[in-house]
Amino acid sequence: MPEQQARRVPGTDIPLEAITLGTSALGREPGGERLARELVSGRFRQLDTSNEYAGGRSETLIGQVIGDGVTVFSKADRDPGTGVFDGDRVMRSFEETISRLGVSTLPVYHLHDPFTITVREAMAPGGAVPALVALREQGLVGAIGIAAAGGTLVEDYIRTGAFDAVLTHNRYTLVDRSAEDILRLATERRMLVFNAAPFGGGILSGSPRHASRYGYRPISPEFGRHVEKVRELCERWGVALPAAALHFSLREPRVHSTVVGITSVERLKALDALVDAVIPDGFWEELEALGAPPPSPVD
Repeated sequence: MPEQQARRVPGTDIPLEAITLGTSALGREPGGERLARELVSGRFRQLDTSNEYAGGRSETLIGQVIGDGVTVFSKADRDPGTGVFDGDRVMRSFEETISRLGVSTLPVYHLHDPFTITVREAMAPGGAVPALVALREQGLVGAIGIAAAGGTLVEDYIRTGAFDAVLTHNRYTLVDRSAEDILRLATERRMLVFNAAPFGGGILSGSPRHASRYGYRPISPEFGRHVEKVRELCERWGVALPAAALHFSLREPRVHSTVVGITSVERLKALDALVDAVIPDGFWEELEALGAPPPSPVD
């Protein structure tokens, strides 16, 4: 695995691992109990979840099997019925999460997809962000982050200076650089950076089902041609496309942990080989020579 910047989670003595296992699918399918057990007993010991994943079932399943040496990050979510996302809701979301997980504190707690409020509302007295800050000041969370779709929205939250961490997804991959400003702003502020969805929702994992979609959206012909060039480059170098996609994130010094969504035990077991793959330097030189990728559907 490429060397990453040595970092600890802000406000804690917990070392940050280069791989974080994403659990948004945990609890949505049968067999979640088995997958949860595998997630906490394998090589990778860092999990990312959220209050709203599978209606809270992701956190519940993790809480049933969590043990020593496993680190769990979670996220505050708006009220699922009303969409309210104020300070009171953040506190309720936090209490629900720690109850499900069976823990008293969280190392990282993100503001998650705050689409029902403006940044000004989130920052105002009684808003979501002051509640997160209060949790940090009370020692109940080590670091607070912003995790959301939408590049400019994330940038606006970063510019407030309130956050220690950021999680971006489907915006910094082998075929997409739309998170460049997020990475720049976060690095300037010495924030922790989680880069999620290195496979772009499946198109870079080799999945035929997702071959015409990126970030869960239909791709343009121009974007599809660029993806095909990258695929051909991988074939010339004898490099598996998913391995190249994962290592693109792992080798980026501004990214401190790459969040890989795990949907099955089989995908978890396959991750070992992807992480251990060796990608020749010449491959990256030829990738750069392809030029900047065209706009992606998530821009």
